[in-house]
Amino acid sequence: MKILVSDSLSKQGVELLEQAGSTVVVRSKMPKDELFKEIKDADGLIVRSGTKVTEELIAAAEKLKVVGRAGSGLDNVDTPAATRRGIVVMNTPGGNTVTTAEHTMSMICAMSRRIPQATTSVKAGKWEKDKFMGVELFNKVLGIVGVGQIGSHLTKLAQGIGMRVIAYDPYLAADRAEKMGVEIVGLPELFRRADIISVHTPLTPETKNLINAQSIGTMKPGVMIVNCARGGIIHEGDLHEALKSKRVAAAAFDVFEEEPVKADNPLLSLDNFICTPHIGAQTTEAQENVAVGIAEQIVDYFTKGIARGAVNIPSVSPELLPRLQPYLTLAEQLGKLQTQLCEGGLERVTVEYSGDVTNLSIAPLTIAVLKGLLTPIMEAPVNYVNAPIVAKERGIEVKEVKSTDAGDFTSLIRVRVEAGKRSHLVAGTLYHKKDPRVVEIDQFKVEMVPEGHLLFIHNIDRPGVIGMVGKVLGDNSINIVRMQCALEKRGGNALLIIGSDQAFPGEVLNTIKSSKDILSVKVAALS
Repeated sequence: MKILVSDSLSKQGVELLEQAGSTVVVRSKMPKDELFKEIKDADGLIVRSGTKVTEELIAAAEKLKVVGRAGSGLDNVDTPAATRRGIVVMNTPGGNTVTTAEHTMSMICAMSRRIPQATTSVKAGKWEKDKFMGVELFNKVLGIVGVGQIGSHLTKLAQGIGMRVIAYDPYLAADRAEKMGVEIVGLPELFRRADIISVHTPLTPETKNLINAQSIGTMKPGVMIVNCARGGIIHEGDLHEALKSKRVAAAAFDVFEEEPVKADNPLLSLDNFICTPHIGAQTTEAQENVAVGIAEQIVDYFTKGIARGAVNIPSVSPELLPRLQPYLTLAEQLGKLQTQLCEGGLERVTVEYSGDVTNLSIAPLTIAVLKGLLTPIMEAPVNYVNAPIVAKERGIEVKEVKSTDAGDFTSLIRVRVEAGKRSHLVAGTLYHKKDPRVVEIDQFKVEMVPEGHLLFIHNIDRPGVIGMVGKVLGDNSINIVRMQCALEKRGGNALLIIGSDQAFPGEVLNTIKSSKDILSVKVAALS
């Protein structure tokens, strides 16, 4: 068994693989032609962030069965391409939680006391005590955007030095927040009240440029901003202008929109901006954790057939997987859709299985629902292993129900969530035993393909609404791939669903919302 390690990996992980009988080839920073040569006969590949596991590289791997990412981020792995080839993709999402939170706290301390600038000054032979007046963190308000694993640990660290923590996380249950000692607020309030803001969300269309000139204008004068999550969450050009004007007193980045960051990036010229080269997970302990973790997962996969930490398949037997896979896809898409349609912190999830699907193992399907629910809202990747743990940590109650009656369908999966004292339902089935369809959204009967960019418009059933929406989209060159309308009752409320192959810009949504016949507008992205 050949395992190719194409990025640096702690020796503990390599030793574990060798002890299991694998031939381990460790070669980091290989030229492209050498990498393609080595991958040809490799059974397993272990990478960190350096190697780009592209569709082209996957195609060249004739024997490859598993790709292991020592760490959480999978931006450098073409997971869909691997899935199409039947290659398992694994990661170790929890191995660097503490390290990244500690790095964020370190950046906050360094920024508030201007430690890097003072160090540079002293090393230049100066003694400029009056120049480096700092800011005390005790009793300051830390605003955390996204309270996942890293955000939760950062909360503990900040509270430990006497900071008050407020947070924005629309998917965090109120009782969970209360136990953490965190005040949950809306994003505008967080921007208005926080002395220091730290972002801990995934990079999605909704979070891209979340902090920009407009939002900065609502913040306290002299606010400080930290990004140790993903480049692109903060608009770098807008931040540069705010730092220049001192509207933002200081900022600290571990991540950039383009990495490695270019020397001519304007942020690097500012004295009130500090940064590190994406080293949030770079500690001895974290690297050992992820190395040992991914090595153990790969050994288990080859010796026991167990796919722990897999992001594209659950840990099920090879015999069952072909029958289960279409339902897994359906379940995950139902979960993704629910999260993007409902509002408020997730409190309870009930998954009801009806018809033929009850003859299969439903435990992986429930996990797939949780993975779908949590993926859009978590900074760290959610997979089939950690999804139940993450749900439990966030105080989400999970219930399964079986029923023999699937109504007009052979099989039916209903996902009901309770969030913000409201209940939301989506249901789906398989057409021709393989094609997922959403057939119910709350009180509306629908027939929707769960893929691409989707626009959900609740409106009053009146003539001209569909025409108005179509004109707005057409005027903005947005192609409609699919469209359907579902009625509650004639003259009552209606649900208009539009599918497109491109995202719906905010200004387009605002134009549609401005119509008196429109009750609500929501979008969902389903890959």
